[in-house]
Order: sequence, then C-alpha cells, then structure tokens
Amino acid sequence: MLTQDKKLLLIGQVTDLSGIPIRTIRYYESLGLINSSRRTEGGFRQFSLDVLTRLAFIKRAQNLGLSLEEIGNILQVYDQGQTPCGEIKEKLEEKVLQIDRQIEQLLTLRSEIKGLLLGWKNISDHHEKTICPIIQNTNQDSGLL
Repeated sequence: MLTQDKKLLLIGQVTDLSGIPIRTIRYYESLGLINSSRRTEGGFRQFSLDVLTRLAFIKRAQNLGLSLEEIGNILQVYDQGQTPCGEIKEKLEEKVLQIDRQIEQLLTLRSEIKGLLLGWKNISDHHEKTICPIIQNTNQDSGLL
C-alpha cells in the first residue's frame, strides 16, 4: 500500500469508500471544499478519514439544492470552528421559496398547455407562415415576424 500512515487514504480509496469519482474529488479540492493532508513521495494525494464526512455532507447538501458556492461558504463557517446550522437553515428556507415559485410557474405552464390541448383541432390545411397554428395563435403572438 502506498500510504505510510494508516490514518491517511489515497484518492482511489476515498473514491471506493465514498462512491464519488476521482475527477469530482479533484474538482472539490480545486474549489477548496476538501483538502488533501499531504502527498506521497510519488505525488499521490493523501486524505484524512475526515474527508469522508465532508464528502457525505457536500453530496447531501447538493441533493437538497445547495450550490457548491453555498456549500463552500457553509464549510468556511465550520472550518472557523462554528456550527453552520443557522446558515444552512437560512439557505434551505430560500430553497423552499424558490421551489414554491417554480411550482407556481409550472402550474401556470400546465394550465396554458391544457388550454391549448382543449382547443386542439386537427388542421389539415397547410398554412404558409405557420408551423403549427395552435401554438402560433395570433392572440398570443409576441409580435415576432
């Protein structure tokens, strides 16, 4: 094994234990989300076991809709010795508001599409200046030629 200290993991071992691809781990390291503890004489990255906790946190936070930038800010608070739960709560509340707005937009779009489908007619005539008259209804035209 290439690790000299059993408490340190090579990047491949981190991948095996976390399920996160090497390329992603390198990317997270380039963003400062994780840090390798040191490198072997051959230049291989070595990580402490704590990196697994950080990677699990990053993936969970991403699944909840937080961006890597937001996650980085939260980890900075943590790295300063503070509990970032307040920041996380604030970010998640913002996400709920964003989701609510998206739901409203999707419901509006759904209603519009249902309206189009209700008025659907099988139009067999070829219209030279339209691709599909139902979608290109002149009442909803934006004035484009």
